[in-house]
Amino acid sequence: MTADFLVTHSGGFHADELLSSVILTRLFPEAKIVRSRAPEWITPASDRIIYDVGGAYDAQARIFDHHQRGAPLREDDQPYSSFGLIWKHYGHDYLAASGVPETDIAAIHTSFDTSFVLPIDLVDNGALSPSIAGQLASLTLPALLESLKPPFDNTDPDADTQAFHAALAIARSFVEASIGKRAAKLRAESLVLKAIEATGEGRVLELPIGMPFRPAIVKAGADHLLFVVHPRDKDWCLTGIRRADEGFELRADLPAAWAGLTNGDLEAASGVEGATFCHNGRFIAAAKSREAALAMADIAVRNVV
Repeated sequence: MTADFLVTHSGGFHADELLSSVILTRLFPEAKIVRSRAPEWITPASDRIIYDVGGAYDAQARIFDHHQRGAPLREDDQPYSSFGLIWKHYGHDYLAASGVPETDIAAIHTSFDTSFVLPIDLVDNGALSPSIAGQLASLTLPALLESLKPPFDNTDPDADTQAFHAALAIARSFVEASIGKRAAKLRAESLVLKAIEATGEGRVLELPIGMPFRPAIVKAGADHLLFVVHPRDKDWCLTGIRRADEGFELRADLPAAWAGLTNGDLEAASGVEGATFCHNGRFIAAAKSREAALAMADIAVRNVV
């Protein structure tokens, strides 16, 4: 499967065709982006992929528009934009080309579609207003990308195209960062699940490096865990585990006597040589060594139970 041209509309740009271009240029790096509404360009041909223009949706003919009557809908009747259509048909290949392990592609494809692609689709179709973000409305991704359009009185005939390509580089960074973060979470989940198994009924989970841990703890149903210990640079961290995704309430707080103390004061209060820091909020502490961090964790557990 090849493409010499990636064809989208000329003039002002929006998030959906920018983000579609991110996906397609990764898969067809040698293809030229053509921004045009000329019939000779927006008519399907074997050398091109057409998106967000052309008045038709036909994956076999490689045309992906959503502005026509009878525009495509998701299974739940929510509307597609060109981004959703491109992700539907090329997202799996994009993830593979980005180095995502085959075992993780389906999960990341679905996750990215639900939380990143769908909101873009809805905003582009007027089914979701950025205004629901209140004062942050102008800082949503579609608004930020569209803010990169040239001003109305820029008479340079190349201004729109130059701005499009500048915005494309920025859009690419958001997509790649989001995909990378999701892939990292799955890698972390695998490591955390192994650590949970090794911990057994212990209350303290030790990890080989700092990483997202709560989703795997919840997935494993490891309700007995109270604290996590892991190395960080030259020291070790002891952290609490939040009860829920929202809010800051922990399954267990660090001892009240430690709150806000550092170095010698914390060593005296905890009785642990090498204890260096405890946040006043009692959700994280630090120590000079693994042994000291585990000793603090043991005390914290006994303080709770």
